[in-house]
Amino acid sequence: MIKGLKMLLVLTLGFTLVLAGCSGTGSKSDPKPSNGESTNNGGKETPGTDKVEPFTVSLRHIQIGDAQKFRKALLNDVVKKTEDEIKGLKFELDAVEDQVNRYTKLPAEMAAGNPPVIFDLFGGMGDAQKYAKAGRLLELTPILEELGIKDKFLNLGQFMVGDKIYGLPIGGNNEGIFYNKKLFAEHGIAAPTTLEELEAAAAKLKEAGVTPFAMGSQAGWIPNMLVNTLIGRYAGPDLVERVSDGSLKFNSPDIVAAYSKYEEWVKAGYFTKGELGLSYDQMLNEFLNSKAGMMFDGSWRSSAFKNEELAKNITSEDVAYIPFPAVPGGKGDQTYVNGNYGNGYGFSATLDDNELKAVKAFIKNMYNDEMQLRGLLEDGVLPAMKLSADAMGKVEDPVVKQVLDVAAASGGAFSHFEISIPSKVYTETEIQLQAIIAGQATAQQAGDAIQKILDAEAGK
Repeated sequence: MIKGLKMLLVLTLGFTLVLAGCSGTGSKSDPKPSNGESTNNGGKETPGTDKVEPFTVSLRHIQIGDAQKFRKALLNDVVKKTEDEIKGLKFELDAVEDQVNRYTKLPAEMAAGNPPVIFDLFGGMGDAQKYAKAGRLLELTPILEELGIKDKFLNLGQFMVGDKIYGLPIGGNNEGIFYNKKLFAEHGIAAPTTLEELEAAAAKLKEAGVTPFAMGSQAGWIPNMLVNTLIGRYAGPDLVERVSDGSLKFNSPDIVAAYSKYEEWVKAGYFTKGELGLSYDQMLNEFLNSKAGMMFDGSWRSSAFKNEELAKNITSEDVAYIPFPAVPGGKGDQTYVNGNYGNGYGFSATLDDNELKAVKAFIKNMYNDEMQLRGLLEDGVLPAMKLSADAMGKVEDPVVKQVLDVAAASGGAFSHFEISIPSKVYTETEIQLQAIIAGQATAQQAGDAIQKILDAEAGK
């Protein structure tokens, strides 16, 4: 799926998906969001017309806190424009933390058959594809055809079952290393281009009393980003396909090598002390306050460096972004990056006429050239849709430019392994990685434990 999509993140890609299908709508009770964030300019009467009956549509999002303020502002604009277009409509916004939504609230709502009308959704086998097969997601192909945007998306694969679409990515990303240029210059460190140079830089920072890599591993997905890239280096960029078909096992030498490298860095003290008690935001703060020289993270973090409320001691001019280097003995093209179009919005399968009208308007207003370009310029989110070279040329942020350069120089992109494994198996990868960090498991023991769960799930 990924290997053939050379340069997914080179945003002039002419990738086209041929999609077909149809959808239907049913009816359901008016959803009641759990969090009372709302907007209200619906229910108005127009002189000389019949009274408009107000109605509400629930919208679950994960744009919480200062680090997400630019993305939340874009969502607010889409909400307002949609409410202005649809008479009587009022969105009720439900702000839920990412992991709570993904692993607690949404699974429970899907099991009960009462998800919000619109909600944040991850792609892949563990989320969108699973819910689509269970009949919980609205099939979007005919809506995209009606709106004339079906062929504008760069990669919808993680939201598809067969040739039908069940969700839309809000943008793309790749993952790499942010580093503090001032700290590197102060300690005479050049931008590393090999694994040996990267480890030498980490050792020099540690010797100087600077944490080499900011890390907050309270949530296992955070260190898992780096492990996923290490697996892509040691096992090759076709890791998703091979994990999916069973030819690459988590206790294989290649994946164990990736866990072993992470374990080696833990023992060397290259990560934040006490990382298991630190959150994602605390990891960012350590980097922003120059307590750590590097941070492995997604390209979406570029927006933090122009956020004046967060970046008081560092700016975009002080930060550089580079890909994770090749590893000795690694398989396949070592220039590939970990890149994804895996997070976006899904829609309930059971909608009444008003809700369907609101969903269509929301998609039209969220997924267009203007909003995709704003997402790139204002929030550093790589577009999920094809944009012109002229539009891409409007990027001025130095870190975002480097993100695009990394994508352009790569041989292509591989995705997170989580899109090809059941949620229970992915949870085990987090548990085992945290056990490695705590010194309670070796790389081999972690790989064996994960594969055991994967085998059990495959046998069901």
